[in-house]
Amino acid sequence: MVPFFKSAPEADTETKILQAALKLFARQGYSGTTTRELAQAAGVAEGTLFRHFENKKAILVAVASQGWVEILTDLLTELSELASYKAIGQVMQRRMLNLQRNSALMRVCFMEAQFHPELREQIQTEVIDKMIDVAEAFFQTAIDRGVYRPMNPRMVARVFLGMFTVAGFSQETLGDRDNSAQSMKELAECLTDIFLNGVLA
Repeated sequence: MVPFFKSAPEADTETKILQAALKLFARQGYSGTTTRELAQAAGVAEGTLFRHFENKKAILVAVASQGWVEILTDLLTELSELASYKAIGQVMQRRMLNLQRNSALMRVCFMEAQFHPELREQIQTEVIDKMIDVAEAFFQTAIDRGVYRPMNPRMVARVFLGMFTVAGFSQETLGDRDNSAQSMKELAECLTDIFLNGVLA
């Protein structure tokens, strides 16, 4: 059991473990990573892992949860600071420009959630549902003010979040390997245009 209040050295050690786990899980998978390898990558003794986490599965869940909470916080901040509901592209663009920083996390979550129901449930209840709630409130206000046409705001939120998450993941793993800032900007602009205007002529 990790204490609620951690000393600076304890927090630093935990951060090193999570950072090492994210890199290893993304590169060789959860099952392909041993606790010995994880400890070596983090620069700690293997026993130290289990003073901070109950088991390797707890490390996986912590990696995913912490990373997605940071993404959720960024999203909430960006939406709250928007001056115009039509400027939603700014959020999309910043999310895409931050893709490389989050690509390892996304790869771990997409790969491992299908094999670990508890990880999938944690991400869904603690992060995804909250992200949708935040975006839904944003879009509901835009609809109420007549900026967006009347639609189900929760569905709009799911489409919005799904567009940049799936497109970003596919850009990193399935599509163009050009992850330059300009490429990410163009992708964000295209996604924004499709989201706001559709594809019909």
